[in-house]
Amino acid sequence: MRHDKATRLLDLARMLAGSSEGLTLDEMARAMGVGRRTAERMRDAVWAAFPQMEAIEDPPTKRFRIPSGLDSLFQTPTAEELAALRTAADSYAAGGAEGRAAALYALERKLLSALRGAARRKVAPDVEALVQAETIAVHPGPRPFESEQVLSAIRTAVKGLQALSFRYEGGSAPGRTRKVTPLGILFGHSNYLVATEGRDPRPRTFRLDRMQAVAALDEPAPPPADFSLQAFADESFGIYHGQIEDVVLRIGPSRAEDALRWRFHPNQVVTQDPDGSVTVAFRASGMLELSWHLFTWGDAVEIVSPPGLREMMVEELKTALKAHEG
Repeated sequence: MRHDKATRLLDLARMLAGSSEGLTLDEMARAMGVGRRTAERMRDAVWAAFPQMEAIEDPPTKRFRIPSGLDSLFQTPTAEELAALRTAADSYAAGGAEGRAAALYALERKLLSALRGAARRKVAPDVEALVQAETIAVHPGPRPFESEQVLSAIRTAVKGLQALSFRYEGGSAPGRTRKVTPLGILFGHSNYLVATEGRDPRPRTFRLDRMQAVAALDEPAPPPADFSLQAFADESFGIYHGQIEDVVLRIGPSRAEDALRWRFHPNQVVTQDPDGSVTVAFRASGMLELSWHLFTWGDAVEIVSPPGLREMMVEELKTALKAHEG
Protein backbone atom coordinates (compact mmCIF):
# COMPACT_ATOMS: atom_id res chain seq x y z
CA MET A 1 0.00 0.00 0.00
CA ARG A 2 2.82 2.39 0.87
CA HIS A 3 4.51 1.62 -2.44
CA ASP A 4 1.27 2.34 -4.30
CA LYS A 5 0.86 5.65 -2.47
CA ALA A 6 4.42 6.69 -3.29
CA THR A 7 3.87 5.79 -6.96
CA ARG A 8 0.72 7.91 -7.13
CA LEU A 9 2.48 10.86 -5.51
CA LEU A 10 5.29 10.56 -8.05
CA ASP A 11 2.72 10.44 -10.86
CA LEU A 12 1.22 13.69 -9.54
CA ALA A 13 4.68 15.25 -9.28
CA ARG A 14 5.32 14.36 -12.91
CA MET A 15 2.03 16.00 -13.92
CA LEU A 16 2.95 19.16 -12.01
CA ALA A 17 6.41 19.19 -13.58
CA GLY A 18 5.02 18.56 -17.06
CA SER A 19 2.43 21.35 -17.01
CA SER A 20 3.59 24.83 -18.02
CA GLU A 21 0.44 26.49 -16.67
CA GLY A 22 0.13 24.35 -13.56
CA LEU A 23 -2.84 22.44 -12.18
CA THR A 24 -5.63 23.51 -9.87
CA LEU A 25 -6.71 21.30 -6.99
CA ASP A 26 -9.84 20.30 -8.90
CA GLU A 27 -7.75 19.33 -11.94
CA MET A 28 -5.45 17.26 -9.70
CA ALA A 29 -8.47 15.52 -8.18
CA ARG A 30 -9.87 14.63 -11.63
CA ALA A 31 -6.50 13.46 -12.94
CA MET A 32 -5.88 11.22 -9.93
CA GLY A 33 -9.49 10.07 -9.52
CA VAL A 34 -9.79 11.29 -5.92
CA GLY A 35 -11.79 13.83 -3.94
CA ARG A 36 -10.70 17.39 -3.33
CA ARG A 37 -9.59 16.74 0.27
CA THR A 38 -7.42 13.84 -0.84
CA ALA A 39 -6.00 15.99 -3.63
CA GLU A 40 -5.05 18.62 -1.03
CA ARG A 41 -3.20 16.03 1.05
CA MET A 42 -1.42 14.67 -2.04
CA ARG A 43 -0.41 18.20 -3.09
CA ASP A 44 1.01 18.87 0.37
CA ALA A 45 2.96 15.59 0.31
CA VAL A 46 4.41 16.42 -3.11
CA TRP A 47 5.28 19.93 -1.93
CA ALA A 48 7.15 18.48 1.04
CA ALA A 49 9.15 16.18 -1.24
CA PHE A 50 9.72 18.85 -3.93
CA PRO A 51 9.99 22.24 -2.18
CA GLN A 52 10.67 23.94 -5.53
CA MET A 53 6.95 23.60 -6.30
CA GLU A 54 5.23 26.98 -6.60
CA ALA A 55 1.71 28.36 -6.37
CA ILE A 56 0.45 30.76 -9.03
CA GLU A 57 -2.51 33.05 -8.45
CA ASP A 58 -5.26 32.40 -11.00
CA PRO A 59 -8.36 34.03 -9.45
CA PRO A 60 -10.63 32.70 -8.12
CA THR A 61 -8.25 29.79 -7.52
CA LYS A 62 -4.56 28.87 -7.57
CA ARG A 63 -2.45 26.74 -9.85
CA PHE A 64 0.51 24.65 -8.77
CA ARG A 65 3.52 23.50 -10.76
CA ILE A 66 7.12 22.35 -10.44
CA PRO A 67 8.82 24.78 -12.84
CA SER A 68 12.32 23.29 -12.74
CA GLY A 69 11.13 19.80 -13.65
CA LEU A 70 12.21 16.59 -11.94
CA ASP A 71 15.64 15.04 -11.67
CA SER A 72 16.33 12.19 -14.11
CA LEU A 73 16.33 9.85 -11.11
CA PHE A 74 12.53 10.17 -11.05
CA GLN A 75 12.07 10.00 -14.82
CA THR A 76 13.50 6.61 -15.77
CA PRO A 77 10.93 4.91 -18.04
CA THR A 78 9.85 1.35 -17.28
CA ALA A 79 10.19 -1.56 -19.67
CA GLU A 80 6.41 -1.58 -20.09
CA GLU A 81 6.35 2.11 -21.06
CA LEU A 82 9.17 1.71 -23.59
CA ALA A 83 7.56 -1.42 -25.04
CA ALA A 84 4.23 0.41 -25.40
CA LEU A 85 6.05 3.23 -27.23
CA ARG A 86 7.72 0.75 -29.60
CA THR A 87 4.42 -1.07 -30.19
CA ALA A 88 2.68 2.22 -31.01
CA ALA A 89 5.47 3.13 -33.43
CA ASP A 90 5.34 -0.31 -35.07
CA SER A 91 1.55 -0.01 -35.35
CA TYR A 92 1.86 3.33 -37.14
CA ALA A 93 4.54 1.93 -39.46
CA ALA A 94 2.48 -1.19 -40.27
CA GLY A 95 -0.53 0.99 -41.09
CA GLY A 96 1.45 3.25 -43.41
CA ALA A 97 1.66 6.23 -41.01
CA GLU A 98 5.36 6.69 -41.66
CA GLY A 99 5.53 10.28 -40.40
CA ARG A 100 4.13 9.53 -36.95
CA ALA A 101 6.09 6.26 -36.77
CA ALA A 102 9.35 8.13 -37.41
CA ALA A 103 8.52 10.63 -34.65
CA LEU A 104 7.91 7.86 -32.11
CA TYR A 105 11.06 5.94 -33.11
CA ALA A 106 13.03 9.18 -32.64
CA LEU A 107 11.44 9.68 -29.22
CA GLU A 108 12.40 6.12 -28.24
CA ARG A 109 16.04 6.77 -29.24
CA LYS A 110 16.09 9.98 -27.19
CA LEU A 111 14.69 8.25 -24.12
CA LEU A 112 17.18 5.40 -24.37
CA SER A 113 20.12 7.73 -24.94
CA ALA A 114 19.13 9.74 -21.84
CA LEU A 115 19.29 6.65 -19.61
CA ARG A 116 22.40 6.00 -17.61
CA GLY A 117 24.37 2.93 -18.64
CA ALA A 118 23.25 0.69 -15.78
CA ALA A 119 19.59 1.61 -16.19
CA ARG A 120 19.76 1.10 -19.96
CA ARG A 121 21.39 -2.34 -19.58
CA LYS A 122 18.75 -3.33 -17.04
CA VAL A 123 15.70 -2.26 -19.04
CA ALA A 124 16.80 -3.24 -22.58
CA PRO A 125 16.32 -7.05 -22.28
CA ASP A 126 12.84 -6.62 -20.77
CA VAL A 127 11.82 -4.25 -23.55
CA GLU A 128 12.94 -6.68 -26.24
CA ALA A 129 11.17 -9.57 -24.50
CA LEU A 130 7.89 -7.63 -24.35
CA VAL A 131 8.20 -6.43 -27.95
CA GLN A 132 8.79 -10.00 -29.16
CA ALA A 133 5.75 -11.19 -27.19
CA GLU A 134 3.37 -8.54 -28.54
CA THR A 135 2.58 -7.95 -32.21
CA ILE A 136 0.25 -5.87 -34.35
CA ALA A 137 -2.74 -7.31 -36.19
CA VAL A 138 -2.83 -5.37 -39.47
CA HIS A 139 -6.42 -4.90 -40.67
CA PRO A 140 -7.23 -4.63 -44.38
CA GLY A 141 -8.03 -1.17 -45.69
CA PRO A 142 -6.46 1.85 -47.36
CA ARG A 143 -2.99 2.85 -46.20
CA PRO A 144 -3.11 6.46 -44.99
CA PHE A 145 -0.97 8.96 -46.89
CA GLU A 146 1.58 10.66 -44.65
CA SER A 147 4.17 12.86 -46.29
CA GLU A 148 6.48 14.40 -43.69
CA GLN A 149 6.78 17.49 -45.90
CA VAL A 150 3.01 17.93 -46.07
CA LEU A 151 2.54 17.36 -42.35
CA SER A 152 5.41 19.71 -41.52
CA ALA A 153 3.95 22.52 -43.64
CA ILE A 154 0.50 22.09 -42.09
CA ARG A 155 1.89 22.01 -38.55
CA THR A 156 4.01 25.10 -39.23
CA ALA A 157 0.90 26.98 -40.33
CA VAL A 158 -1.15 25.74 -37.35
CA LYS A 159 1.52 26.67 -34.81
CA GLY A 160 2.13 30.08 -36.39
CA LEU A 161 -1.58 30.87 -36.96
CA GLN A 162 -0.73 31.29 -40.65
CA ALA A 163 -2.65 30.73 -43.85
CA LEU A 164 -1.90 27.58 -45.85
CA SER A 165 -1.60 27.31 -49.62
CA PHE A 166 -1.78 24.14 -51.73
CA ARG A 167 -2.87 22.83 -55.10
CA TYR A 168 -5.78 20.46 -54.60
CA GLU A 169 -6.28 17.58 -57.03
CA GLY A 170 -9.76 16.78 -55.72
CA GLY A 171 -13.10 18.47 -55.25
CA SER A 172 -15.16 20.13 -57.93
CA ALA A 173 -12.21 21.96 -59.50
CA PRO A 174 -9.18 19.64 -59.55
CA GLY A 175 -5.84 21.40 -59.88
CA ARG A 176 -7.01 24.70 -58.36
CA THR A 177 -4.73 26.40 -55.82
CA ARG A 178 -6.44 26.90 -52.46
CA LYS A 179 -5.67 29.32 -49.66
CA VAL A 180 -7.20 28.23 -46.36
CA THR A 181 -7.15 28.72 -42.61
CA PRO A 182 -5.91 25.39 -41.22
CA LEU A 183 -7.81 24.08 -38.18
CA GLY A 184 -6.19 20.67 -37.70
CA ILE A 185 -5.66 17.17 -39.06
CA LEU A 186 -7.97 14.16 -38.80
CA PHE A 187 -6.05 10.88 -38.87
CA GLY A 188 -7.87 7.71 -39.94
CA HIS A 189 -8.06 5.27 -42.84
CA SER A 190 -7.46 8.38 -44.94
CA ASN A 191 -5.95 11.54 -43.48
CA TYR A 192 -7.65 14.91 -43.88
CA LEU A 193 -6.84 18.56 -43.34
CA VAL A 194 -9.71 20.44 -41.69
CA ALA A 195 -9.80 24.08 -42.76
CA THR A 196 -12.01 27.02 -43.68
CA GLU A 197 -11.73 28.66 -47.08
CA GLY A 198 -12.58 32.23 -48.04
CA ARG A 199 -15.52 33.78 -46.23
CA ASP A 200 -17.30 30.49 -45.66
CA PRO A 201 -17.14 29.80 -41.89
CA ARG A 202 -18.00 26.12 -42.27
CA PRO A 203 -15.04 23.76 -41.80
CA ARG A 204 -14.19 21.60 -44.80
CA THR A 205 -12.02 18.52 -45.22
CA PHE A 206 -9.21 18.05 -47.76
CA ARG A 207 -7.50 14.70 -48.34
CA LEU A 208 -3.79 14.95 -47.69
CA ASP A 209 -2.91 12.64 -50.59
CA ARG A 210 -4.54 15.08 -53.02
CA MET A 211 -2.64 18.13 -51.76
CA GLN A 212 0.40 19.31 -53.74
CA ALA A 213 2.86 22.22 -53.31
CA VAL A 214 1.81 22.72 -49.68
CA ALA A 215 3.26 25.83 -48.03
CA ALA A 216 2.64 27.98 -44.98
CA LEU A 217 2.15 31.63 -45.99
CA ASP A 218 3.43 34.73 -44.23
CA GLU A 219 -0.15 35.79 -43.69
CA PRO A 220 -2.10 35.66 -40.41
CA ALA A 221 -4.99 33.20 -40.33
CA PRO A 222 -6.11 32.47 -36.75
CA PRO A 223 -8.80 29.80 -36.29
CA PRO A 224 -12.21 30.72 -34.84
CA ALA A 225 -11.97 31.08 -31.06
CA ASP A 226 -14.83 28.66 -30.45
CA PHE A 227 -13.68 25.90 -32.83
CA SER A 228 -12.94 22.44 -31.40
CA LEU A 229 -11.43 19.82 -33.70
CA GLN A 230 -12.65 17.06 -31.38
CA ALA A 231 -16.20 18.41 -31.40
CA PHE A 232 -16.06 18.65 -35.20
CA ALA A 233 -14.87 15.04 -35.47
CA ASP A 234 -17.58 13.87 -33.05
CA GLU A 235 -20.33 15.32 -35.26
CA SER A 236 -19.83 12.65 -37.90
CA PHE A 237 -19.88 8.86 -37.83
CA GLY A 238 -16.74 8.89 -39.98
CA ILE A 239 -14.98 11.63 -41.91
CA TYR A 240 -17.72 12.99 -44.13
CA HIS A 241 -19.92 15.71 -42.69
CA GLY A 242 -23.47 16.54 -43.67
CA GLN A 243 -26.83 17.01 -42.03
CA ILE A 244 -26.82 15.82 -38.43
CA GLU A 245 -29.37 13.07 -37.85
CA ASP A 246 -30.88 11.37 -34.80
CA VAL A 247 -29.79 7.75 -35.21
CA VAL A 248 -31.38 4.84 -33.36
CA LEU A 249 -30.17 1.28 -33.93
CA ARG A 250 -31.48 -1.94 -32.39
CA ILE A 251 -29.09 -4.88 -32.18
CA GLY A 252 -30.65 -8.29 -31.67
CA PRO A 253 -29.97 -10.58 -28.69
CA SER A 254 -27.51 -12.71 -30.70
CA ARG A 255 -25.07 -9.76 -30.93
CA ALA A 256 -26.10 -7.90 -27.77
CA GLU A 257 -22.82 -8.58 -25.95
CA ASP A 258 -20.85 -7.31 -28.94
CA ALA A 259 -22.98 -4.15 -29.07
CA LEU A 260 -22.41 -3.44 -25.38
CA ARG A 261 -18.64 -3.49 -25.99
CA TRP A 262 -18.84 -1.54 -29.28
CA ARG A 263 -18.52 2.20 -29.70
CA PHE A 264 -20.62 3.42 -32.61
CA HIS A 265 -20.19 7.07 -31.66
CA PRO A 266 -18.49 9.04 -28.84
CA ASN A 267 -21.85 10.45 -27.66
CA GLN A 268 -23.89 7.26 -27.90
CA VAL A 269 -26.52 6.25 -25.34
CA VAL A 270 -26.84 2.47 -24.94
CA THR A 271 -29.79 0.73 -23.27
CA GLN A 272 -30.59 -2.94 -22.78
CA ASP A 273 -34.12 -3.94 -23.69
CA PRO A 274 -36.24 -6.52 -21.85
CA ASP A 275 -36.10 -8.94 -24.80
CA GLY A 276 -32.29 -9.05 -24.62
CA SER A 277 -31.66 -6.69 -27.52
CA VAL A 278 -29.63 -3.46 -27.24
CA THR A 279 -30.67 0.00 -28.43
CA VAL A 280 -27.98 2.50 -29.41
CA ALA A 281 -28.87 6.17 -29.97
CA PHE A 282 -26.66 9.08 -31.03
CA ARG A 283 -26.62 12.23 -33.16
CA ALA A 284 -24.25 12.33 -36.12
CA SER A 285 -23.80 13.01 -39.80
CA GLY A 286 -22.04 10.72 -42.27
CA MET A 287 -24.94 8.37 -42.98
CA LEU A 288 -23.26 6.76 -46.01
CA GLU A 289 -20.25 5.70 -43.94
CA LEU A 290 -22.59 4.46 -41.22
CA SER A 291 -24.52 2.33 -43.73
CA TRP A 292 -21.24 0.83 -44.94
CA HIS A 293 -20.36 -0.08 -41.36
CA LEU A 294 -23.77 -1.60 -40.68
CA PHE A 295 -23.13 -4.13 -43.46
CA THR A 296 -20.74 -5.84 -41.03
CA TRP A 297 -23.55 -6.48 -38.55
CA GLY A 298 -25.58 -8.51 -41.06
CA ASP A 299 -29.15 -9.24 -39.95
CA ALA A 300 -28.36 -8.52 -36.29
CA VAL A 301 -29.02 -4.78 -36.65
CA GLU A 302 -32.28 -2.93 -37.31
CA ILE A 303 -32.26 0.74 -38.32
CA VAL A 304 -35.04 2.35 -36.29
CA SER A 305 -34.26 5.89 -37.46
CA PRO A 306 -33.72 7.99 -39.46
CA PRO A 307 -35.79 6.71 -42.41
CA GLY A 308 -33.22 8.13 -44.83
CA LEU A 309 -30.52 5.88 -43.40
CA ARG A 310 -32.78 2.85 -43.80
CA GLU A 311 -33.50 3.80 -47.42
CA MET A 312 -29.80 4.37 -48.10
CA MET A 313 -28.99 0.98 -46.63
CA VAL A 314 -31.57 -0.70 -48.90
CA GLU A 315 -30.12 1.01 -52.00
CA GLU A 316 -26.57 0.00 -51.06
CA LEU A 317 -27.74 -3.60 -50.56
CA LYS A 318 -29.50 -3.59 -53.95
CA THR A 319 -26.36 -2.30 -55.65
CA ALA A 320 -24.19 -4.97 -54.01
CA LEU A 321 -26.72 -7.70 -54.82
CA LYS A 322 -26.95 -6.62 -58.47
CA ALA A 323 -23.18 -6.83 -58.79
CA HIS A 324 -22.97 -10.33 -57.33
CA GLU A 325 -26.17 -12.30 -57.94
CA GLY A 326 -25.29 -13.08 -61.59
